[in-house]
Amino acid sequence: MLRGKSRLNVEWLGYSPGLLLERRQLLAGRTPRSPGRNESSLASTLKTLLFFTALMITVPIGLYFTTKSYVFEGAFGMSNRDSYFYAAIVAVVAVHVVLALFVYVAWNEGSRQWREGKQD
Repeated sequence: MLRGKSRLNVEWLGYSPGLLLERRQLLAGRTPRSPGRNESSLASTLKTLLFFTALMITVPIGLYFTTKSYVFEGAFGMSNRDSYFYAAIVAVVAVHVVLALFVYVAWNEGSRQWREGKQD
């Protein structure tokens, strides 16, 4: 009975002799990728992520305090309570703009890398 269970577990993990042989044949037909391009792709992705992380922190906070002090209280003469409300709306819109830019850049970067990988 233990034999059947251990055999079942091994097959469930994908290590049956037939699957292992097929996988080796599939991997043998692949062309190896250059590690330099993969590392530069990873570095580019990390730079993009860190850039948008910095934008996500600085832009909404900066716009919140700038619009509250100079635009809503200074130029429009709003009360302190109203300026908090409208400055928060500006900050939320800024968060959405930064997120939309990140999605756009990530989408284009991913499709560019996919096209470059496909041409090989």
